[in-house]
Amino acid sequence: MHPSCHAETRPDAIAVRFEPSGRSLTYRDLDSRSAQLAHFFRSLGLGKGDVVALLLENEPALFELTWAAQRIGVYYVCVPTRLTSSEITYMLADSGAVLLFASSSLCEVAVSAITPLPSLALWSTGPNAHGVPPYMPKLDDMPEGRPANECAGSDLLYSSGTTGRPKGVKPPLDYASIFAPTRHSELGGSLYGMNEATVFLSPAPLYHAAPLRWCMGVMRIGGTCIAMEHFDAELALGLIDRHRVTHAQWVPTHFVRLLRLPEATRSRYAHDSLRAVFHAAAPCPVEIKRQMLDWWGPIIHEYYSGTEAFGMTAISPEEWLAKPGSVGRSILGEIRICDENDNPLPSGSEGVVYFEGGPATVYHNAPEKDAEVTNTHGWRTYGDVGWTDEEGFLYLTDRRSFMIVTGGVNVYPQETENVLATHPSVADVAVIGVPNTDLGEEVKAVVLPVDPAIATSEFAEELIAWTRERISPIKAPRSVDFVTEMPRQPTGKLHKRLLRDRYLQQ
Repeated sequence: MHPSCHAETRPDAIAVRFEPSGRSLTYRDLDSRSAQLAHFFRSLGLGKGDVVALLLENEPALFELTWAAQRIGVYYVCVPTRLTSSEITYMLADSGAVLLFASSSLCEVAVSAITPLPSLALWSTGPNAHGVPPYMPKLDDMPEGRPANECAGSDLLYSSGTTGRPKGVKPPLDYASIFAPTRHSELGGSLYGMNEATVFLSPAPLYHAAPLRWCMGVMRIGGTCIAMEHFDAELALGLIDRHRVTHAQWVPTHFVRLLRLPEATRSRYAHDSLRAVFHAAAPCPVEIKRQMLDWWGPIIHEYYSGTEAFGMTAISPEEWLAKPGSVGRSILGEIRICDENDNPLPSGSEGVVYFEGGPATVYHNAPEKDAEVTNTHGWRTYGDVGWTDEEGFLYLTDRRSFMIVTGGVNVYPQETENVLATHPSVADVAVIGVPNTDLGEEVKAVVLPVDPAIATSEFAEELIAWTRERISPIKAPRSVDFVTEMPRQPTGKLHKRLLRDRYLQQ
């Protein structure tokens, strides 16, 4: 299916509503504006395989532009809004974008970013800002009907860059029919029971792969998306209640923020409309997930994948309760666990997680990155370490690049983070390795406390003791530092490189 189909049969149905502003697009709006923008792209000389870039807040123009690109075989790059101008310049130049659309609030940084790229045209999605012309008046001269020779485009999204410069993930374009189903529209129906009655809550920035792809998948099947303009835990509960949300996607950080709300606040909002919610993007501590299941019931699903879509696993709430901590069995690609020499390992053995037989996605302009994630068998990895049980359920241990070697012992920090995250006075935590003269590295916890007033040496000692009581002392932190803000992306992924670099420079 495609939004244009729903524009014909249910033109006044809401395709997406942004909250808390209440701005919305009906399927009629989405179809007509994306068609006019597709004509606009072609009037500027864009054709199959060309690239447009979007530096946008969560706003209606984002979906008008992505669906326009989808109609004429064009790639679209969604640029994270928190990047510096030089980081944006790199992404624009690397992707080969020829047009950039920016929210009015981001036009100043956009102007700076394109200064080294004089051939790149810049348009504002709102009124003229910092000399950037709005694109809307140009649409008055564009035809309103469907563009000729429609064919499917694709996103060209960049990896998070937590361990280096981000790389573009470029799916091959076969210029298929715009009505061809996508993985997210199919999985929404088969895994989570989504249909045109679905009301889907998306609490994260839409420049990230999962929120963008799931929302567009919901629009393909004719549901309604509720996109939050910024995340607020109580607002999210209010939206579930007010709009009778049936499905939602979360990251574990969202769960932590929801659980930290006072019980009186949580009890004010109904959640009985929820049919299935799912989470991904970062490991979820077992105890946090148990608390969510106790609150919302057995409706919390989980999947493991990545922007690259080399492979994917999924697990239902019932399966997870039987196998807590697992991210499920493969539904895309075959899971292969390998040692450091690429030798396959049996079930129960820990190693690097690879997928065999997944989609042939490549990194844009980065053959060295393709080589880095591909082993001698041609299997590909997201860079995680884990193991499978005899039934094929995958358990992730940590990311290979985050491993700490202390006194010759390999420590993966995820287990330590999971323990610390369950302490009632910890709002967020990261565990990293820092230099130690005797041990090579030592385990350090960087903690965001619920109350800044408790960030004392006594509380640090309490956390160390708390951890040593629950896991091996070698995995417990030898020291604890407190911060007022954690360098975490809205998707829940942590910029550990920024934390580690801070200590390496001391």
